[in-house]
Amino acid sequence: DKEPIAASDDYGKDLEHVEVLQKKFDDFQKDLTANEARLVAVKKLADSLEAEQHPDLDLIQERFQELNTAWDNLKQLTNERNAKLAAEHEIQKFYRDANETTSWMNEKSAILSSDDFGRDLASVQALQRKHDGLERDLAALEDKVGNLGGEAIRLQKTYTDSADQVAAKQAEIVGNWEGLRQKAATRKSKLADSLQLQRFLASYRDLVSWCGDMKNLVSSDELAKDVPGAEALLERHQERKGEIDAREDIFKSTNSFGQSLVAAQHYANEEIKEKLSSLSEEQRSLLDLWDQRQKEFSQCMDLQVFMRDAEQMHGWMGKQEAFLANEDVGDTLNGVEAL
Repeated sequence: DKEPIAASDDYGKDLEHVEVLQKKFDDFQKDLTANEARLVAVKKLADSLEAEQHPDLDLIQERFQELNTAWDNLKQLTNERNAKLAAEHEIQKFYRDANETTSWMNEKSAILSSDDFGRDLASVQALQRKHDGLERDLAALEDKVGNLGGEAIRLQKTYTDSADQVAAKQAEIVGNWEGLRQKAATRKSKLADSLQLQRFLASYRDLVSWCGDMKNLVSSDELAKDVPGAEALLERHQERKGEIDAREDIFKSTNSFGQSLVAAQHYANEEIKEKLSSLSEEQRSLLDLWDQRQKEFSQCMDLQVFMRDAEQMHGWMGKQEAFLANEDVGDTLNGVEAL
């Protein structure tokens, strides 16, 4: 009744099943070892009966031979099943490790498939730090994939009956790994592109905001009512021109940066082109506004100078008219000469 256990061809469907079968078979082997002493006792009894020249010696020897042959056969089947269970345990452990690795790679692949590349500098940089952490995980996984590859080669050489299945599983792992590495490289590249875009957009927003603020300042001053006020307006207006000129290098560098992204076929090409055009228009409109206000302030200055000079002339002429209107022509020679 023990032979069917030893001769069973059920080696398990997965690692857990193999371990259950192995545990049961270990118990079986313990029972077998425990009963080996009984076989030794039977042999001693047979030898004793043979020494006594028992009348049924032939039957005894035949029966013992049958028993010994059955025992040897059972031991051989036991050793074979033990070896096959050990082999199946190694193969199923490889499958389990491979499946766990594949599952882990699928999780990372889902993360790498995200189309979130950040909405501003802070979020892009946060995503890059997260990606750096994932790449460290991938470096550790690369060692795992390498170890599985080495184990797969060993198993194929050791257990040729399972070589095709092991090779197929190995090919699956390698394919998933190469795909994962490509995804990681692609996402890293896109995050780098996104960082460049957000840097450009941040500079663009700063300059557009600055242009708006400067336009408000340039257009906020009311025309002066006197010469000192007009002079102060022109002086302040020239100071603002100095601020505008000081920003010229930043406008140029931002434009150059945007143009380089367009030339590199950045994925946000159309948006970058639109922002470049918008930035150029903002700068041009600011300069036009400054020129317009410069003309107005200059005209105001001319007007106030004219009004001041006219007022001064008017006052002087008033004095002259009063002098000429004086009816006092003198009544003595000295008085006339004084007038």
